[in-house]
Amino acid sequence: MENKINAMYFSPTGTTKRIVTGIANNIFKTSNICDIDFTLPKARDKSVSFSKSDIVIMGVPVYAGRVPNILLNYLNTINGNNALAIAIVVYGNRNYDDALIELKDILHTTGFKVVAAGAFIGEHSFSKKLAKNRPDERDMKVIKNFAKKINIKINQNYNIEELFVRGNKPYRKYYKPKDKDGSLVDIRKVKPKTNGNCINCKVCAEVCPMGSIDYQDVSKLNGICIKCGSCIKNCPTNAKYYDDENYLRHKKELEIEFSIRKEPEVFI
Repeated sequence: MENKINAMYFSPTGTTKRIVTGIANNIFKTSNICDIDFTLPKARDKSVSFSKSDIVIMGVPVYAGRVPNILLNYLNTINGNNALAIAIVVYGNRNYDDALIELKDILHTTGFKVVAAGAFIGEHSFSKKLAKNRPDERDMKVIKNFAKKINIKINQNYNIEELFVRGNKPYRKYYKPKDKDGSLVDIRKVKPKTNGNCINCKVCAEVCPMGSIDYQDVSKLNGICIKCGSCIKNCPTNAKYYDDENYLRHKKELEIEFSIRKEPEVFI
């Protein structure tokens, strides 16, 4: 095969990266893999174009059951030019709702031929308990088998027909948590706090995918917070945290109600 493999992902806590690169490394035994990480803001400043000889494994996390809305403008600037694509979404063991069908549609609209798709599980961005340490060894076995099936499909030149993936059209609205009285709550404006453990190492500012944490004073936020968990999970001293009542209630609810292990779903 002359195809170039492209592992392309938005991965604030590294779970989506592990899954996408795991697929890329197992489709063909090749070192010709291009890593395209668009997690940080500067990486999303310019568009990317592919050619017909490219294979692109596109991975994004699931936020509130959908493709993160902060990525939509960037994703729609990518030029597929009839490249083959594998759509991958990663969720924290609750549900991927309509994220996968939405990503597949975006790839189709931007000129890709989507040959396969999958919904995988990664440790939840809100929690260190929910789907802890996933993707794990069991997940990686699924990833390797999935990659082998993609290899066969591409090598045998199957006709690329409309790929079925689970989801609804029109897409469902973004998932919203509820308060103790059962009313919907909006946690989009909730921001992380900084405690006395902070050693001013600047890691949180460097890894924030929105570039929102002030580099001079990391306790300040100059932009939006998407609750990706990057600043909290990458902090070496556990200095970052949330204290919003509705956020914490929702986090606990997720950890209790969705503790039963879910398995990856693939479509090919």
